Amino acid sequence: MFKNIEEARQYINDNGIEFIDLKLIDLKGRFRHLSIPSERLNEKVMKDGIGFDASNYGYASVEKSDMVFYPDLSSAMMDPFALRPTLSMFGDVYVIKESENVPFEQYPRNVIDSAVDYLEKLGIADQLTVAPEYEFSVFDEISCNIRPGFVAYRLESEESELLSGNGGFDGYRNTSKGGYHIDRPRDRLANLRDEICALMKDAGIEVKYHHHEVGGSGQMEIEVELGDVRKLADDTMITKYLIRNAAVQNGLTATLMPKPIHGEAGNGMHVHMMLKKNGKNIFYQNGNYASLSDTAMYFIGGLLKHIRSLCAFSNPSSNSYRRLVPGFEAPVTIGYASANRSAVIRIPSYAKGEDSVRFELRNPDATCNPYLCFAAILMAGIDGIVNRIDPKDHNWGPFDFNLYHLSEEEKAKLEHLPASLDEAIDALKEDHEYLLAGNVFSKELLNNWIRSVKNDADEVNRIPHPAEFRLYYDL
Repeated sequence: MFKNIEEARQYINDNGIEFIDLKLIDLKGRFRHLSIPSERLNEKVMKDGIGFDASNYGYASVEKSDMVFYPDLSSAMMDPFALRPTLSMFGDVYVIKESENVPFEQYPRNVIDSAVDYLEKLGIADQLTVAPEYEFSVFDEISCNIRPGFVAYRLESEESELLSGNGGFDGYRNTSKGGYHIDRPRDRLANLRDEICALMKDAGIEVKYHHHEVGGSGQMEIEVELGDVRKLADDTMITKYLIRNAAVQNGLTATLMPKPIHGEAGNGMHVHMMLKKNGKNIFYQNGNYASLSDTAMYFIGGLLKHIRSLCAFSNPSSNSYRRLVPGFEAPVTIGYASANRSAVIRIPSYAKGEDSVRFELRNPDATCNPYLCFAAILMAGIDGIVNRIDPKDHNWGPFDFNLYHLSEEEKAKLEHLPASLDEAIDALKEDHEYLLAGNVFSKELLNNWIRSVKNDADEVNRIPHPAEFRLYYDL
């Protein structure tokens, strides 16, 4: 939004801005924030930064928890949910070493910067562009309770036959898996999506379109245009913030968790991607399979080689693996195809021509930290390019046919995504050297990530599941 502090100060004065809300990102990918009076955003802050205590942000311990935040003026936007006029902005985090401020290597924005710098240093390309698809669920109400002798959650959706708590019936409730592109009056949340997309536009996010998704119980989707990976990581954080707060402001509740409803379609965050060099899409090659260049195929090869360990970043919740099951258009097979939605990489047939040819990675979901997820994706792709990993040499496709029609013998040859978070963590423990290349991911960050995600998995594994009582109570 602003090129320098002078522009920022002018805007603050002209628009009566009272507070500057500084957005920071913790290890898991949640926003943290601190606010300063607007007059304190000045030349001194831009030069010296703002000190803060990061001891509760989840990062691996450093010698001192005191860190320094430098505001990113270019990311400034008005916060539509603050009661007082508030300008919100991202920033970068530094640590103090030998009286000098240096980038904190574990901070997510710094990690994605390091990955792109490594890409440029190798001379492969100078930009990764991505376009996430945001799927989420909106409910009228949620309650959750976990205590000894009582484990339960309840979801209410007035547009769903399954989840409506209203005894009356107006004839316009949605059936399970009956929501795809459904129109008003069954699409009761179209106005909310309009509002969210308008807020995204105000924040500088280019919306492609929005619609009701397959899930009949308030499942939504918003797609955005391709953009620079650093900006799209920021945009992902902003979009999640806007979705949640817009829902609350309308007396609703929204979640991006992958599988909130048993038996319904899950919420993914498919990531479309292409590499550019000097503005040219280097994934395009006319005459090749799906018009994809050798570079693109090697990038795909790297993704597929490391996909099981990548899942620890792209699908870092226990709930992620309740989505990654057959029968819900969710990817389960390690491979690529131009149409098959059960393969983890799909090449959209509608994306034709040099400016649009790309592929999408279908397994990620929005429980990921987008910076670490996108950086890990890029590092896997770079490894594929550097080592010329051709997916055709590994029985990874193309799977341009219905995989469910294969014989049992042929199915046994296929490789699959992890079936649980524990499997993904074990895969990352065994396969992570590609992330350490170019010092993009540090060993401290990887070890801390594994420890943090493993703690989540252990916590869920310790809690008795209601289905276990049905299955085992009488044994």
